[in-house]
Amino acid sequence: MSTEALNATFAALADPTRRAILARLSLGETSVAELAKPFAISAPAISKHLKVLQRAGLISQGRQAQWRPCRLEAAQLKGVSEWVEQYRQFWEASFDRLDDYLKVLQTREPENKPGKRKRKT
Repeated sequence: MSTEALNATFAALADPTRRAILARLSLGETSVAELAKPFAISAPAISKHLKVLQRAGLISQGRQAQWRPCRLEAAQLKGVSEWVEQYRQFWEASFDRLDDYLKVLQTREPENKPGKRKRKT
């Protein structure tokens, strides 16, 4: 996935309204009017959100007479998933190393137990 496409996708996903629209479209295609129902924003605002999602390649909009169904284009999200996967692997490896280190520490005999000091006589 190109840097520009990744940037456009993340910019589109940054808005909670657009994420909610994508969540709804994950259930199947629907009309713009149906997409707009749960939001207390104007029709032009919904249209702007849809344009951002379209430019990012996350949705497509068809035309069937008067009905303009929107559908999720999930393939674009695959690039985001692959990008995130790199970091997931990094963190898993880091946690595995930390886990190994903690196991080593637990098996070592403590040299100086806290709270027990040698008294001078």
